[in-house]
Amino acid sequence: MTEVVVVDAVRSAVGKRGGSLAGHPAPELLGDVLSALFARTGLNPERVGQVVGGCVGQVGQQSGNITRNAWLGAGLPMEVPASTVTVQCGSSQQALTIAHGLVAGGLADVAVACGVESMSRVPMGSSSIAELGDARGGRYTEYWEDTSQFEGSERIAEHWKLNRDDLDRYAALSQQRAAEAVAAGRFAGQITPVTVPALDEHGNINGTRVFDTDECPRPTRLDKLATLKPNLPQRDPGVHTAGSSSQIADGAAAVLLTTPERAAELGLTPRARLVDSVLVGSDPVMMLTGPIPATRTLLARNGLQLEDIDLIEINEAFASVVLAWAHEVGADLDRVNVNGGAIALGHPLGATGCVLLTKALHELERRDARRALVTMCCGGGLGTGTLIERLDR
Repeated sequence: MTEVVVVDAVRSAVGKRGGSLAGHPAPELLGDVLSALFARTGLNPERVGQVVGGCVGQVGQQSGNITRNAWLGAGLPMEVPASTVTVQCGSSQQALTIAHGLVAGGLADVAVACGVESMSRVPMGSSSIAELGDARGGRYTEYWEDTSQFEGSERIAEHWKLNRDDLDRYAALSQQRAAEAVAAGRFAGQITPVTVPALDEHGNINGTRVFDTDECPRPTRLDKLATLKPNLPQRDPGVHTAGSSSQIADGAAAVLLTTPERAAELGLTPRARLVDSVLVGSDPVMMLTGPIPATRTLLARNGLQLEDIDLIEINEAFASVVLAWAHEVGADLDRVNVNGGAIALGHPLGATGCVLLTKALHELERRDARRALVTMCCGGGLGTGTLIERLDR
């Protein structure tokens, strides 16, 4: 296949539920990030062959191919086609995999992968309309038990013998790392400022302001985490709480891909090589173990050991997902989610894959490191994975 390189990756700051991005429509948020991608690189957007976006809640303002709507709403060229995909939480990482394949296969010289989710404006589960039928009913239940992600996280904890203290300690670590990263300004170069409505103390719009700092991290103490109620109180014991689960959030991100030859022709400087991308299937009942086979597949296909990977971004859907994965693949947590993860920084569903890729690329450069792995679990039993290798400037 043709070599594919990452030219740039940019994201919005992630907003907490009901926070700074709650008054900003999802198509405009994604449009802001797409526009920033071209402002940062100087690329004429007419040169893009395809745009592929991820979004989970494809109803309301996020329906009707939000990627295309965001592109057009940003005043970008109508001739450039765009599509929107979903594999649940890994949607924008799958968008990245598709864009990778388009460029590697010669169907597009330049492609954009992106994702967006406004969970404040389109609540999680909005697309599940009971009157229209059960997505996992009928013959599905002849083969598989219909479980939720919350139940899956608890079963993972049971299977890998993870207790409440294990999960709370990991959650506290995520918050600590995120707080340090935000305070040190480590995310500044990867975030594009977004102009959002300013609200007064009564919730009324009073002009606008600039939003440019992740707002989900919160002061966290281990003893306070221990007082939180379980997500599933009917379980005995239920070990996950809101403190050890990803935060509902709003955000968007975009990544520009091309070939080394086209980059040179367009005057672009590649920052990393997109080594490999995968989407794998995993147990749909336990549901959230996909990062384990995704990681193993990427390593095996590329003749690598985990020790060859300098940084890993694995989505913290729930603390048990990360700890079970680390146990199975032998990961050193000192190289995992070094600036915190979704427990602290939020998980804007359809955007998170490209958000994690953006964080990984910038952190590789900050550390002068070489390789990073990004992986996510997805509802329904899937795992996404991307391997990147930083290029020497």
